[in-house]
Amino acid sequence: MTRNHYQPSRRTVLGGAVAALAVAGTGTVSAQASLGAPAWPSEFPLPDGWLPEGITIGSRPYAYMGSRADGSIYRTDLRTGEGGVLHRGATGLASIGLKLDGDGLLYVAGGAGGTAKVVDARSGELLTTYQLTRNAAPFINDVVLHRDRAWFTDSRDAVLYGVPRGREGEVRALPLTGEWVQAPAGTNSANGLVATPDGRGLIVVNAGRLYTVDISNGHATEVALTGATDVTNGDGLVRLGRTLYVVQNRLNKITVWDLDRDATTATLRRTITDPRFDVPTTAARFGDRLYLVNARFTSPQTPQTTFNAVSVSL
Repeated sequence: MTRNHYQPSRRTVLGGAVAALAVAGTGTVSAQASLGAPAWPSEFPLPDGWLPEGITIGSRPYAYMGSRADGSIYRTDLRTGEGGVLHRGATGLASIGLKLDGDGLLYVAGGAGGTAKVVDARSGELLTTYQLTRNAAPFINDVVLHRDRAWFTDSRDAVLYGVPRGREGEVRALPLTGEWVQAPAGTNSANGLVATPDGRGLIVVNAGRLYTVDISNGHATEVALTGATDVTNGDGLVRLGRTLYVVQNRLNKITVWDLDRDATTATLRRTITDPRFDVPTTAARFGDRLYLVNARFTSPQTPQTTFNAVSVSL
């Protein structure tokens, strides 16, 4: 583990989480209608060439989105759609998945660098860098905040990494065992993750399958799916109560699943589509909306390529 000299303290800058909303309905729906707060924009731009993949939102109406181009982080006011660069990265860096903690700390997955970063969400200052792995070709992809750790996936290794939240401590490497099936080298495996409804473990999307992972020992159990055979191109996950939203990036859709009490089974309830989807990767919830970044993987990934984020109604 490599760290800089600054040690972050816990700071209370954000309030408590917004209460979860009940979601109802079945079938396939278009997300264009009924966006809840019509005065707020339903989409907003990102800088050209940004190469977004991750998005996170806390209890206040600000979205934070990382850049695969250089590891920068952009912050947008959801009320106006206006934003700016919060944290400046550098050549060779990346910010993939990210999550905002209640104390104003951003935990950021570093992709091929094999790192996890902690960034001050107010100032944009880089506070800490953890070197999670020395493997030759890692891809630290996404992160979830659960209990006393921020848990990160590595899409090229059967392991999760637990970083201590806002205090001293060592990184915990958690090898994945049990029913876990690692995808072949060169393809993405473990990706988005959320806590289970009972808080005892994590749900991880991996090569089109969902798994629950016991964080005490790394044992993975495949979730039985009803209504669809898989979650092909599964990327970001959002869980509200026992409702799980799975962003299926290149399929340009979000599938909505009902979890049973122990998250051993998931039943497809409906599918959210939108003509504005252009390979959305991850999502974050604020109020009665999900906000997603369009990674546009099927378009040229150049400094001139335009990017945006869109919202859909829950």
